[in-house]
Amino acid sequence: MRVKAIQSTDEMGNSKLAVSAGHSENFSSYLQTTASLEEIFTEASQKYNVPKNLIKAIAKAESDFNPSATSRAGAQGIMQLMPGTAKELGVTDSYDPYQNIMGGTKYISQMLQKYDGNISLALAAYNAGSNNVAKYGGIPPFEETQNYVVKVTRFMNEGIEVPGLSCSVNAAGLVLEKPVQRLEESYYENVLEQLFSYDDYLQFIDLYSKIEEAQQEQLKEELENQEEEQKDSFYAYQELRYSPAAMKLLG
Repeated sequence: MRVKAIQSTDEMGNSKLAVSAGHSENFSSYLQTTASLEEIFTEASQKYNVPKNLIKAIAKAESDFNPSATSRAGAQGIMQLMPGTAKELGVTDSYDPYQNIMGGTKYISQMLQKYDGNISLALAAYNAGSNNVAKYGGIPPFEETQNYVVKVTRFMNEGIEVPGLSCSVNAAGLVLEKPVQRLEESYYENVLEQLFSYDDYLQFIDLYSKIEEAQQEQLKEELENQEEEQKDSFYAYQELRYSPAAMKLLG
């Protein structure tokens, strides 16, 4: 399944800020207002040209729409944004539903652009990082990631009912969109963002542990060799010491 996920721009090449009906285009109009999650999903869908059912399906799978959710890996909020990723997306408060959903939708839109609208690959990258998708030439062979793609796709196709939660929209800290970059620049930016994903961190720790273990083994072997050399020297000395010829020379 493929969808178009090209971000709309104005005549100057800047991203346009899509707003819900009844809201002013002035960014400050969002301050001290309330909105339902459904309204935020609608706005995010319109802003980034991502199917609303897909955004809601990700939110359902990631946190079950819990704005306060925090994973063991440190992912935060409804769309479970990692702090580093959130910062790159312009999100200053990952526990603010508006910022989090907008940030998560922006990120999945980038993945859809990168994989030419392939939802399965975009979801795999959202879960495991695009570097792993590149490494394995498709959906990584991680059970969690494979189950994630299946689950989100099922949620999207079945349709998700969003809890009737209204929340204060605190968009004051949300950075306005940067000018749209060329696709090549965006590609390399996404690659760099994924270089230190949580999976990479775990792999680094595993590699570091193996290197540390190998170094310890090498050190142990060197110490054993030194000990053997010392023993050999001691025995050679003892043989020389008690040798009649040596004793005669010493005498």
